[in-house]
Amino acid sequence: MSRVRRLLLPGLLALVISSCGDSELEYSNHRAYFVYDNSIHLDATLSSAMNPMAPGLFCRISRSTDAYFDFENNQGMKSRVAINAVEKQRTNVLGVYNASGVIVGYGTLDNPPTFYAYDAQCPNCYEESNMPRYQLTMSSDGKASCKNCHRQYDMNNGGIVVSGEGGYKLIRYHASTTGPMGVLSVNN
Repeated sequence: MSRVRRLLLPGLLALVISSCGDSELEYSNHRAYFVYDNSIHLDATLSSAMNPMAPGLFCRISRSTDAYFDFENNQGMKSRVAINAVEKQRTNVLGVYNASGVIVGYGTLDNPPTFYAYDAQCPNCYEESNMPRYQLTMSSDGKASCKNCHRQYDMNNGGIVVSGEGGYKLIRYHASTTGPMGVLSVNN
C-alpha cells in the first residue's frame, strides 16, 4: 500500500498543478462590473457588438459623466445614452479604477464566435505606470492600438500583442450577452 501511495501521490500532484494552467491567466483579477439591459435603451452602437452574427464588431463602453453612458464601435459609430434610475443604483466599474471603460464584442476566429470583454487601456503601459491614462484606439479590422507604446492587440484573438514590442495581452473580463437587444453583463 505504501508503494502505491508513493507512485500515486506525485501523479495526483502533477494533475492538480497542470489543471490550473493558463485558464487562471485568461481573465484579469481587476474588478469589473457592468449590467446593461439594451432592450430598454435599444442602442444600435452597443447592439452591433452584442450580435453573434456580426463577429469582429467591438464597442467601447465608458461613462464620461454621472448622467450618460458613451458607446463607440470600431466602425466609427457613436452614441450617448442617459443613465436611468435603476442603472444609477448599480455600482458600475468600467475598467481599471473605473476610468478607462471596457470593450466588448465577438471575435472572428471561433465558430461559434467567442464573446470578449477587455479593459479599454493598454495593459503594458498601465503595468509600467500604474496609471489608467493609456486608452486604446480601435480599428475596423479588430485591432486595438496604444499611442504611447505603439503596440497593437488583436481583439479577435484573445487580445494578444500582434505588433510592437511583446508584452501582456489585453486585460480580459468575464462577460456574457443575451443578444443584440438583450442584457450585457461584464464582471470579475
